[in-house]
Amino acid sequence: MHGSEDVTEEEREALHRIELGVEWLRRAHGNLVAFHHNTGHAMDHLAEAEQLLRATDRDSLADELRDEHLPLGVVRENGERWSYDLLEDFESGFLASVTGFERAAREEIADGRRHLTERGQEREWKRRARR
Repeated sequence: MHGSEDVTEEEREALHRIELGVEWLRRAHGNLVAFHHNTGHAMDHLAEAEQLLRATDRDSLADELRDEHLPLGVVRENGERWSYDLLEDFESGFLASVTGFERAAREEIADGRRHLTERGQEREWKRRARR
């Protein structure tokens, strides 16, 4: 088992950078969830517009919404991809891969301990406050 003193400054900094990377990916994940929800709300409004257009005898516009816009995904890549596809791919792909790497790096370098840099900063601030 490694104590805090067994982790070099370079290892501590590397772990800190990895942790920050994961934290930024979690923020990106939140933005992707918001994108997914915002897209869904937009689609709901468009679906309501289709019904309103049909009620006002604007069938050609309603048909265009129904046939050409509502069934499309948000990204056309090898077919159509919806916002939930992007979210699921991000979660199970890149995010899962990097968070798994971060856990493994923490285990190998610091016995799984997190936030070594912050803990050191906290100890220093507490030490200085007792003077």
